[in-house]
Amino acid sequence: MTDALKPASLLAASARTPFPGASPAYEEARRALLAEEIELRRHMTRVSAQRRALPPGPLIRKDYRFQDSQGRDVGLRDLFGTKTTLVTYFWMYGPQRERPCPMCTNWLGAVNGNAADIEQQVALRILGRSPVQRQQAFAQERGWRDLQFVQTMGDDYARDLGVLLRDGSEYPALVVYAREGDAVRLFWASAMTQEMADPGQDPRDAPDIAALWSILDLTPAGRPADWYPRLHY
Repeated sequence: MTDALKPASLLAASARTPFPGASPAYEEARRALLAEEIELRRHMTRVSAQRRALPPGPLIRKDYRFQDSQGRDVGLRDLFGTKTTLVTYFWMYGPQRERPCPMCTNWLGAVNGNAADIEQQVALRILGRSPVQRQQAFAQERGWRDLQFVQTMGDDYARDLGVLLRDGSEYPALVVYAREGDAVRLFWASAMTQEMADPGQDPRDAPDIAALWSILDLTPAGRPADWYPRLHY
């Protein structure tokens, strides 16, 4: 059994505001917010546990083919290396695009800084429809050193994943696979579609894994409603 959790409001009551001069109204509102933040943390913990407790996902039976960073023809199983978990991000950099999606680029820039640490626990691969050399050239341009890029051979993978539209445009996809011997199963895939977005919001995941938005959520103005990152400023 786990110890009973103390009420969030009780924990928040012990908080102290840095720097003197806070008004009673600020103190009261900040403690109320802190209680909500504690409850959010607990909710996120429950969601993570629920995700880990998912029943076995479907077996990946189709022989999807990829080209890795060494130019080798490999299957999905090969992308695991020695790990039993594979985290993949399909980014919007298909051959029809002159430049990659700025939001994908923003997210991958943050992931690059953590990739070496992530790879200590799981395999991490960035998948794209453009030739792997083209993806690597852009990575070099951005100064990314720790991400491993893979080309999807043909469009079966992107089409079956549901991220390739008839006009050739794409959606990104974060997908986690689990390996059982030589068998590969889907563990979890982001499923927040546009139809699930709340009014005035993008269909973002919860928790939001983009550091950009998480930082802006801490600011007085929050995340802008009509702004997205760019490749250059």
